Amino acid sequence: MKCPENLTVKVPGEPRDAEAGPTFSSSTFTFFCTKMAVEIGVIGGSGMYDMPELTNVKSVKLETPYGDPSDEYKVGTLNGVQVAFLSRHASGHKIMPSELNARANIWGFKKLGVKWLVSVSACGSLQEKYAPGDMAVPDGLFDRTSGRALSFFGDGVVAHTTFADPFCPVLSNVLLESAKITGKTVHKGGGLVVINGPRFSTRTESNMFRSWGLDLINMTTVPEAQLAVEAEISYAVLNCVTDYDCWKDEDVSVEMVIATLTGNVKAAQNVIKAAVSTLSTKTLVSPKWEALAGAIMTKQELVPKVTQTRVRLITEKYWTYAD
Repeated sequence: MKCPENLTVKVPGEPRDAEAGPTFSSSTFTFFCTKMAVEIGVIGGSGMYDMPELTNVKSVKLETPYGDPSDEYKVGTLNGVQVAFLSRHASGHKIMPSELNARANIWGFKKLGVKWLVSVSACGSLQEKYAPGDMAVPDGLFDRTSGRALSFFGDGVVAHTTFADPFCPVLSNVLLESAKITGKTVHKGGGLVVINGPRFSTRTESNMFRSWGLDLINMTTVPEAQLAVEAEISYAVLNCVTDYDCWKDEDVSVEMVIATLTGNVKAAQNVIKAAVSTLSTKTLVSPKWEALAGAIMTKQELVPKVTQTRVRLITEKYWTYAD
């Protein structure tokens, strides 16, 4: 059967009230058949606002139970493989790190069918060996943010996910191998601390993070990483090192960050292209795809119907829904 080109997708909106249940809004867009899931996603950070090598690109606007994503998803083909791209800060860099609606962004990738999600992120270096212009694939995470929505759950349902190793080791290894083609220095592992921003660190903070043994610093990986775990999406970070934070005497500036990013963005595009090729041709399995197994503490029958509807996309594998 030939799939229609124009689909009207209805997704749950914010509930009017507990009794009324969810509202629904319709978004009409040109998209692929719903049976053709887009399994690979990329979320681009500072400096990476599009993927020029994507072809047959469709703009997909999604409304979610958690509000609007940062921008429209660009769904296209990269070397014959479907990929969904989202600009984290929106085209033109209009959204501050603390203003990002990470729940909507991750929910949208889940709705599109994404199983592998690559986060490209600019970062500062807290150690000499991570030099500006280098790339890193971190394996540790330290949260220094506050005031961010950290979970899809709540409002009558509780889930406790394992987060000891926040990033998918399978996807991280794919990124490490893919990054070798760039000729850049690529670091395996490292502890990444996430701060609120939008300001850069004080020198006191930077030296404190160094004394704790942390290696890298950015403003966006929390709560993306933990939300991806709740959504059972494999998530890993490709960090593009732009500066030495401020511990090495020189203050960080936007000008400094952008100058280094210019060279790194093209390299990041090449890493993604290689990673997409690997993910599409090898049979790989992520441990993150079963992250919710045994994590939901609340029995379904005790959860308000409106909350059940809101979390259905990520709980329907474990709960029974009457359609």
